[in-house]
Amino acid sequence: ELQLVESGGGLVQAGGSLRLSCAASGFTFDDYTIGWFRQAPGKERKGVSSIVSRIGSTYYTDSVKGRFTISSDNAKTTVYLQMNSLKPEDTAVYYCAAAQGSYYGDMDFYDNDYWGQGTQVTVSS
Repeated sequence: ELQLVESGGGLVQAGGSLRLSCAASGFTFDDYTIGWFRQAPGKERKGVSSIVSRIGSTYYTDSVKGRFTISSDNAKTTVYLQMNSLKPEDTAVYYCAAAQGSYYGDMDFYDNDYWGQGTQVTVSS
């Protein structure tokens, strides 16, 4: 069964850290770009960061550069998003998604094949 399962969300104070995990199963992990997206209340879902599984190339949206780090453990078919220096504006439901092939840049154009169920991140001020 094909699955993307996110975990690691929670409530944290501004300036704190969280690490999200996206565990993938049921498809050939190395053939995909895994992306993290987020959706804040009343707003559209937007791309945050992505990694090309086979070669490890990464992308970050400007608002998280220098604070978030994406990584991949291909043996475990799991992608992580380390989030440091969190801000209240990072509050959102975070989703991981898988797009077959190598994607770079503007995540609005990723052709995602699979989505996880999401995990809530809440940053208090």
